[in-house]
Amino acid sequence: MSSRVRVREPDHPPARVVPTWTEPLAAAAGRLVGGPLGRHALVGRSRFWTPLRVILLLAVAVLAMGWLGKAPCLQQYTTDDGTVALDWRNNRQYVAMCYSDTVPLWGIEGLDRGAVPYRDPWVEGEGTDDEKVRYMEYPVLTGFFQYVNARLADAWVSAAGVVPILPTALPVVVYFDISAAWLALAWLVAVWAVRALRPNRPWDAALVALSPLVAVHVFTNFDALAVACAAAGMLALARRRPLLAGALLGIGGAFKFYPLMLLLPVLLVAMRRRRLSTALQTIGAAVGAFVLVNAPVALLYPVGWAEFFRLNRTRPADPDSLYFVVQYFTGWPGFDGKLAEGQAPAVLNAVSATLFVLCCAAICVLALRAPHPPRLASLTFLTVASFLLVNKVWSPQYSLWLVPLAVLALPRWRLLLAWMAVDALVWAPRMYYYLTPANKGLPPDWFLGAVVIRDAFVVVLCVLVVRSVLRPDTDPVRMATPGEWPAVLDADPDWPAVARTPPKVVSTAS
Repeated sequence: MSSRVRVREPDHPPARVVPTWTEPLAAAAGRLVGGPLGRHALVGRSRFWTPLRVILLLAVAVLAMGWLGKAPCLQQYTTDDGTVALDWRNNRQYVAMCYSDTVPLWGIEGLDRGAVPYRDPWVEGEGTDDEKVRYMEYPVLTGFFQYVNARLADAWVSAAGVVPILPTALPVVVYFDISAAWLALAWLVAVWAVRALRPNRPWDAALVALSPLVAVHVFTNFDALAVACAAAGMLALARRRPLLAGALLGIGGAFKFYPLMLLLPVLLVAMRRRRLSTALQTIGAAVGAFVLVNAPVALLYPVGWAEFFRLNRTRPADPDSLYFVVQYFTGWPGFDGKLAEGQAPAVLNAVSATLFVLCCAAICVLALRAPHPPRLASLTFLTVASFLLVNKVWSPQYSLWLVPLAVLALPRWRLLLAWMAVDALVWAPRMYYYLTPANKGLPPDWFLGAVVIRDAFVVVLCVLVVRSVLRPDTDPVRMATPGEWPAVLDADPDWPAVARTPPKVVSTAS
């Protein structure tokens, strides 16, 4: 007869972590409203103003600021021939720092003409030596997201012509506003998911709601859709619904490719927690959902469907990347030297892919050698951050990918807000870099220097996350709860419970 002791998680989550007791930034801000929460304060008695509703209200306020930031690019004016046009004169989109890809794509991709994505091409540089046929350059769901919104904009403008009380504007402005409404809803989903993933740390989700990156970039492109899918997928996994989690990650991959990167951390955590079947279900559902969405378009319009992959293969190093920074400051011609029009930077592509594979291998070693099973959020942040750091492109809105992951992985308020503020401020020298010194803009040095500072911040975050994996006693989440609450894949029976609610000890005989 032998006995063993099994530690089981408590049936209810531990007591909430109070930010004004644990976060210096929250404690300092609390002085403006009477100081930190009292030891005997009554918490959770408000029937309406729950933490979730307060956080969502804050998110709505920041999203409204984001729309107002883009509003200067939605202005209209009357031309000399009496027609109404969008006022992007004198480089307004750069001077006012209100640029959004949504507006030019309306005309470039034929959305204003009813072009069906991936089926109907357009000609770039028509009548010139560089003339070439182009198709929708985004993943499938993002492409059709734009198409549906364009048709909704047409319907709204038509209805406004019949019902005078409906507000209206140029179709492109209506199209932007409809797209912005869906993107705002997607970001609210991401905020809700982060709040649900941290029931004992609800106010961490306020960092996602109040992020300066949201105010600047949530309407710059369509990445909020993928962020919502990734965050909701992590929540589904935490609630032990691997098939739903995989489906959400696969759908997110059809908006932007990055949610599929989360499958590697899922596999690694499952291996450490000996729940491989959960990971296989998640990965299978993700692959199935991704194929199910892409297969019809790939079969019907193979050339148009492949445009996204062709464009990413042939793009050179963007100014956002460290490769371009090194080329500019050193005069180095790059791995491939001078490229012909449309020629793929084969060596750069290979170097970027190899570096990412090496980063993934390092993350695998970290996960398998960590003293305790790592948290899923930690590994997902490291994976996505590594991809952005070594990739040849870091479009400004890509930084939104990191916001929920950073909050879940390393909820240190001052540090994260400092990083997000610096990353958001990169937008100013970026816009004036595109304006060029000839138009009273800035030389490249300012923008590229800001890129280096941003990347340095992300590297620091990665180092601290790695430290929290190797030394769990430095992890603010683990010091508040045993393992992950709700448990990701499974509870962590080896991690001591330091929360106020003690774990139950169940003795079994065998």
